[in-house]
Amino acid sequence: MSLNNNLNFICLVHYHEVGLKGRNRSSFERQLKQNIEHKLAAFSNVFVKRISGRLLVEVNSWEDTAEVADRISRLPGVVRVSCGVKLKQDINAIQNASLWILEQCEPYESFKVDARRANTSFEIDSMTINQIVGAWLCEKLPNKKVKMKDPDARLHVEMVEGSAFVYAKTVKGVGGLPVGTAGSVVSLLSAGLDSPVATWRLIKRGAYVTALHFSGRPEAADTSEHLVNDIVIVLNLCGGVNRLCVVPFGEFQRRIAAIVPSELRVIFYRRLMIAVANRVAIRFNARALVTGESLGQVASQTLDNIFVVDSVAEYPILRPLIGTDKLEIIAEAERLGTYEISSQSHEDCCTLFMPRNPETHARPNAVEAIWQDLPIDVWLDEIDTLIEVTEFE
Repeated sequence: MSLNNNLNFICLVHYHEVGLKGRNRSSFERQLKQNIEHKLAAFSNVFVKRISGRLLVEVNSWEDTAEVADRISRLPGVVRVSCGVKLKQDINAIQNASLWILEQCEPYESFKVDARRANTSFEIDSMTINQIVGAWLCEKLPNKKVKMKDPDARLHVEMVEGSAFVYAKTVKGVGGLPVGTAGSVVSLLSAGLDSPVATWRLIKRGAYVTALHFSGRPEAADTSEHLVNDIVIVLNLCGGVNRLCVVPFGEFQRRIAAIVPSELRVIFYRRLMIAVANRVAIRFNARALVTGESLGQVASQTLDNIFVVDSVAEYPILRPLIGTDKLEIIAEAERLGTYEISSQSHEDCCTLFMPRNPETHARPNAVEAIWQDLPIDVWLDEIDTLIEVTEFE
């Protein structure tokens, strides 16, 4: 069956949390619309507009809808994307379009018609649309059966703002909030499993991210930097990372290791990292820091040690994985697409000058006394000149 020229190919973008924002809803919708337009910049003649609690994307051809839907589904704020057609509110045209849409669902054995009328401008109510379209399809499709529960194909017919929308294929989105609605954060991003997942969770909540990576260079190879760059590419499928800042940190770890008692080295590495992150947050107008720490996972992540490290923070430190175990983190990294990257062998600053028996319950007064004797401000000024910044669109 062929379609006539009165049809437009569309993707309907459905959201959930955005629709619950009350008086702020329009600003969230505008941001999501902007993110979609940016994501689809490579497509010509693609138009995005808001309709009755959703966003409508008009595309050039049916072949384009699959790729367009896939790209949009990766954006935070999107619950699902439906591929279909837009046409005039005429029952005969709707029947023909419904048959064509079901043809695109092959192979399938059963179907259900699910109609919705947004207002009463169309004279036929939803239940009657179901009956008329369903009966007509049964005549045209004698080898298919109607199944009200769990059908193979669910045909949606919606009457919205003077047009009819018919669709069956739906791509699941990632949910959350549109990137750009929650301000900016600095995320301490390593090449390991945890911090990419933590970073993704903040992106999914609408935050722009400045990624801050501490490399073991020059005391170790720069392998972790290449892996982190690959991780940022994956994260930026949703456009959440503004920039990547790389700090050659090995020399400063060596200095700490030469002065600080061995069991406290890790604490001082972490405190200096947070102090650097403070300055990066000021530089890029961020409002919080993010780490991939999980409570009790390693020596530096006990409550006592977290307390001692946090005392140098000038911004809230968000730890989205704090109550998550390693198996859960691995599963999420696999879904995100960073697991294989993080699993590659690399030299990390975290493994440099590691003590045999790290302190798990550091005493604040003892740590603070040593910290005050270190030339921290001098080191921070030196690190400021060494930070390598890569900006992303």
